[in-house]
Amino acid sequence: MQLKTIEKLCCPFDKSDLNLQILVKDMAQNIIEGILSCTICQRNYPIVYGVPIMAPDEYRQIQLEQPIVEKWKLEHNLDDVKLLP
Repeated sequence: MQLKTIEKLCCPFDKSDLNLQILVKDMAQNIIEGILSCTICQRNYPIVYGVPIMAPDEYRQIQLEQPIVEKWKLEHNLDDVKLLP
């Protein structure tokens, strides 16, 4: 996913701006893995294989997202990342 595309995204819950934490980029500087976070509602949205996972809460499958985030915490020394508030 290109950085300019991410700049156009907002939190699907409260429409606030998102902060980006880049974990992996490719040679063309596209974001492959990362975390988008909302400072207002405290939700975090992972970017997996260049695709942000930004479904509304009732459609999110946290049991599928959480193992990816746990792996990133080990690989990138991240603090605790809670997907939902």
